[in-house]
Amino acid sequence: MGGNPQRGGLPDGPRTAGARSGAGPCPTTTPRAVGIVWGLLVLNTLGSAGAETVIPLPRSLIQMVTMGALAAAFALALALNPRLRIRPSAFVLLLTLLLVPSVLSSLHLESGFGALFRCARLALFVSTLWLLTRWWDGGLTFVRHHIRMYFAVLGSVAAGAVVSPGAAMPELYGGRLVGALWPLTPPQIGQYAAVIIGLAVLLVLSGHTDRVSAAVVIVPSLVLLLLTHTRTATLGLLIGLALAIGSLVLTSAAARRFFTWAVLCAAVAGVGFASALREWFLRGQSQENLSSLTGRAKVWDALLAAPRTTSEKVFGVGLGDKSFGGLPIDNSWLAVYHEQGWIGIALVATALVVLGGVALLRPPSPARACAIFLISYCAIASYTEAGLGDASPYLLHLAVAASLLAAPPAAAPPLSAPEVSRRRFPRWAGEGR
Repeated sequence: MGGNPQRGGLPDGPRTAGARSGAGPCPTTTPRAVGIVWGLLVLNTLGSAGAETVIPLPRSLIQMVTMGALAAAFALALALNPRLRIRPSAFVLLLTLLLVPSVLSSLHLESGFGALFRCARLALFVSTLWLLTRWWDGGLTFVRHHIRMYFAVLGSVAAGAVVSPGAAMPELYGGRLVGALWPLTPPQIGQYAAVIIGLAVLLVLSGHTDRVSAAVVIVPSLVLLLLTHTRTATLGLLIGLALAIGSLVLTSAAARRFFTWAVLCAAVAGVGFASALREWFLRGQSQENLSSLTGRAKVWDALLAAPRTTSEKVFGVGLGDKSFGGLPIDNSWLAVYHEQGWIGIALVATALVVLGGVALLRPPSPARACAIFLISYCAIASYTEAGLGDASPYLLHLAVAASLLAAPPAAAPPLSAPEVSRRRFPRWAGEGR
């Protein structure tokens, strides 16, 4: 559960992950440095490919920064958890098992030595998540870290648009918003904006933040989302929020009011702005281009038609850059099949099913609603975006969901007062007293 509602903004104080009473376990709180670890993981998953920036950044420098961030995140997490206290997590266990087909397929070096480097990166990423499970207690702490870190990333995008509007909305990307200070593509920006919008909406509906603080996050993020013209992120946001708010409808009057107004506004917008919405959705593309998912379907057909050995079908060809024939795959399931084979698909699907199943079994709560939003968003985005089989923002979204679904540690039972021994007297001894 998310603990007591916090009014007055997104900041959250330390959370108790245990209780101490007498000989019970020592109390542990979530250190503020955990937020730094999470920010370093976010930095590592930003990637090094994207639009041209205002100040040209060599790709080798960007990769050095992102990999250095991951190494620093692991070192700091290890310093915060030197005794390696971890909590059981089926999600992180499945990610650990995903390393097996990744390493076995990468040893053949069909994807080059870079495949082994990506395996080492995934191993360090998963190890850092294991160290952080100590503070996964079903609370909203990691939701707040997630919002803060990605809002900071979007702040850099907005700053780039102010400094150089031409570089932030280049013709190469059809006038869509990109990162002008750090190389970020429109789908990346749309993903980050959609995720923190959905989480902020759920926090304000459940009373865990005030409306002003939520508006500070939601309004600029929504503007950036619209400027990216990212269809996948928009659909993921709308469907994910519908499912998450639907899980709160029976227990929250605020959720019922928001859901009713959202349906009415959607109906009015659909009737009054149908042509404008259609134009925004098409992005100037033809119907044929839209039906082929902007050329993605051709890459998918070529990938599935390519001859493969039995080993490649089972274990894949090794971790790569999520491309086939020099073109991006842009589908998590086909990317996992290509790089980690059928075993990889089975493990990733099991991770999603486990998280979804646990979320459905939990009683209604803000934490459960946030988890449902994140899981459904990742499931929807997996159709046109890659990332579920490697260190990526999507795995961070699912890690937040896993932290929300973790059962809070059981507090040690209070020690009962010692029973005072009563001296027994024979019945006859009390007659004269």
